[in-house]
Amino acid sequence: MSAKADVVEERGVATAPSESVPESARRRVFSGMQPSGTPHIGNYLGAIKHWVAQQVFYDNVFCIVDLHALSLPTDPAALRQNTIGLATALLAAGIDPNQSIVFVQSDVREHAELCWLLNSVTQFGELRRMTQFKDKAGGQDEAVSAALFDYPVLQAADILLYDTELVPVGDDQRQHVELTRDIATRFNARYGETFVVPKADIKPEGARIMALDDPTAKMSKSAASQNGVISLTDDADTIRRKIRRSVTDSGSDVVSGPGKPALTNLLTIYALLGDDTVSALEERYAGKGYGAFKSDLGEAVVAALAPIQRRLGELQSEPEHVATVLATGADRARTRASAKMAQVRDRMGLGLGT
Repeated sequence: MSAKADVVEERGVATAPSESVPESARRRVFSGMQPSGTPHIGNYLGAIKHWVAQQVFYDNVFCIVDLHALSLPTDPAALRQNTIGLATALLAAGIDPNQSIVFVQSDVREHAELCWLLNSVTQFGELRRMTQFKDKAGGQDEAVSAALFDYPVLQAADILLYDTELVPVGDDQRQHVELTRDIATRFNARYGETFVVPKADIKPEGARIMALDDPTAKMSKSAASQNGVISLTDDADTIRRKIRRSVTDSGSDVVSGPGKPALTNLLTIYALLGDDTVSALEERYAGKGYGAFKSDLGEAVVAALAPIQRRLGELQSEPEHVATVLATGADRARTRASAKMAQVRDRMGLGLGT
């Protein structure tokens, strides 16, 4: 079996090969993150940590999707600040611009152009059925922006523009990747083989880290209350306090399961931070109660974030370095995107070549 084929599917989850893959045989990965606020531990455990670990296996394109942020009302100054903040956090967490392309979406105009062209092969009914649109619209379908409705098509453009093979996403984004596959397949059938049909790469654990104060809601940068969110910039005392005050389930046993959503979330966070499995942690804290467990979890989170926070401080003192990384990344991304768009325009009969 070739190295390029050495990625297996387990229960629909793509897993990385056990050894480094030669650069010429690496499969293309695209993933994006929206600059909607300070990145948190859910972003880190659910996405960034995996991105960092997989850099030696894949040909990675990581995008800060600021155009997606415009689907909801956004303050321009805050958007710019959040964009730089997210880029800084990605680099501090270990994304290496020598191994991966890191750039800002709006710096590569082909994303917006391809979105418009893909609208011509996307069905209105498909977009209307998107569960994330329904959730974010909150029943105000007539009042929200058309950009929120069209969000999945821009996401499809992001992915297809780079001949992406694998898309690391949380389970809540599975429907969007399926739509991307449908759009690519429909375009290829109409205009000839143009796009790679990608697969979702959904990790079995950590894909959905929940809020500490509400285990039924995903941890979110834009949450009304930050008590349930551990930001990558939170100091040690703040982290300990948030863990100590986190919601727990009835009883006192530190166990996971369908009837224990809060403990399942906390155990998942603890397991993903270290080398222990959830079952090993359940054994360790058997009969010890929530107090000892939360205390140790707080220290584990503080220790895990300490090196990231040190690097964050260094990068924040040299903003010109972050700006250079993003500019270089945009140049590299633009080279790939412009070649793909030339092919797309030709297939669709657009332009006169002047």
